[in-house]
Amino acid sequence: MSSASPQPAADVADALAATAATAASGMPNVIDQVALARLYGEPLFALPTDLYIPPDALEVFLEAFEGPLDLLLYLIRKQNFNILDIPMVGVTKQYLVYVDEIRSRNLELAAEYLLMAAMLIEIKSRMLLPPKKQAEGEEPEDPRAELVRRLLEYEQMKMAAARLGQLPQYGRDFLKAQVYIEQSLQPRFPDVHVVELQDAWRDILKRAKLVQHHKITREELSVREYMSMVLKTLQGRRFVEFEELFEPAKGSTVLVVTFIALLELAKETLIEITQAEAFAPIYVRLAYTPV
Repeated sequence: MSSASPQPAADVADALAATAATAASGMPNVIDQVALARLYGEPLFALPTDLYIPPDALEVFLEAFEGPLDLLLYLIRKQNFNILDIPMVGVTKQYLVYVDEIRSRNLELAAEYLLMAAMLIEIKSRMLLPPKKQAEGEEPEDPRAELVRRLLEYEQMKMAAARLGQLPQYGRDFLKAQVYIEQSLQPRFPDVHVVELQDAWRDILKRAKLVQHHKITREELSVREYMSMVLKTLQGRRFVEFEELFEPAKGSTVLVVTFIALLELAKETLIEITQAEAFAPIYVRLAYTPV
């Protein structure tokens, strides 16, 4: 519903109502300079004598249809016509009756309805003419095809808008719930499942494998001490096989020091390292014969 009354007429109507109320109560028009009404924000203490109110100032009308397609679709659906086979004679007559009614009241509003009426009359006249010759196998063109397409599209959009309007909307159908919770309440944390704990533990193990620490300790070994041990082992023996001088169970560090001790003894010509032939076993003996 919309009103066509202008704002000045509404203010004047308020002034008339105030004057009537004052007259009914038997009170004078102005009491201690109290305004009867306000017009454009200015106080009005007396009713103008040359006031003109347009005839349609307080006219109120209802817009029953949202446009020409809405009206045409209403006429078709109301009488259960097949939208693919519109009886143009009956529909056009009913449409023109409505257009004549609104044209007598509001020509500006009837402009778009008049355009649709002209389109209906054109379609009606084209249907009265003999159809154009078409090629073999082709159906003659229906003058109503374009109108039917527009009506079907409009109906689909109108139904979609109706479905959207039925959906709950914030501020219209529901409001956001606001609950006050005291800060003194103890917060409740969500429960943790066993599977989540297992996954967390696996992640910790993966990170631990990426960062591994190797502790290195310093072990003091004396080359001179191992030189003495080698000489003691060779003493009283003619030949000793090279591998018998090493003890793998004591670790690689002891093996390296023992090998260095052998090289130092050989450098000082205290021992001899011999081999009978290529790829034959290596033997170690003292370089002197004790008396």
